Amino acid sequence: MIRTLDFLFSLFGLVLGFPVLLILYVIGLLDTGSPVFRQERVGRHKVPFTLVKFRTMSVDTVSVASHLASSTSITKFGHFLRRTKLDELPQLWNVLKGEMSLVGPRPCLFSQEELIEERERRGVLEARPGITGLAQVNDIDMSTPKLLAETDAKMLSNLSLGAYFKYILMTVSGKGSGDRVPGQ
Repeated sequence: MIRTLDFLFSLFGLVLGFPVLLILYVIGLLDTGSPVFRQERVGRHKVPFTLVKFRTMSVDTVSVASHLASSTSITKFGHFLRRTKLDELPQLWNVLKGEMSLVGPRPCLFSQEELIEERERRGVLEARPGITGLAQVNDIDMSTPKLLAETDAKMLSNLSLGAYFKYILMTVSGKGSGDRVPGQ
C-alpha cells in the first residue's frame, strides 16, 4: 500500500510541481551553473543508487555527509533551498523509480561505515530509504549514527499508514531542520 502511495504522490508531485521545479532549476543555474546534485547513496539491501537533489553548495565542495561539510560552502540560494526543504523535491524522481520512499531512513553515503553497521544490526537497510521520517522531524541527523539507527528502527517497526501521513505532514509544515551543516 505504501509503495502505491509513494508512486502516486511522487508522480503527482512531479507533474503538478513541474513549474516550481523548473523555476528552481533556472535560479540554481544562475546560482552555481549546475543546479542538480547527484550522489551515490546506500539504498535498500545496500544496493547503491544515485540520489538527486537541487544543489545547495558550491560546485567544488568535497562530497561528504552534511554534518561534516563547511557552512561556507552553502550558497545564498542554497540556504533558501535548505530552509524551505525545496532542495529535496527532485528526490520525488527517486521515489517514483522505487529507489526511495517518501517516508523511511535518510539514505547515507557508503563512507558512513558506522551508520551502515548500526543500521545493518537493526535491519534498517531492509527498507527503502526515505525523504523524511521520525529522525528528520525530531532533528536527529547523521552525526549521531547509533541514535539515528535506533530511531530509524523504531520508526520502521511502528510504520503505519497514519504514521506515514503524519511524518509527511510534519515535514511539509516545517518540523525538523533537514540535513544540518555545522554553523548553519
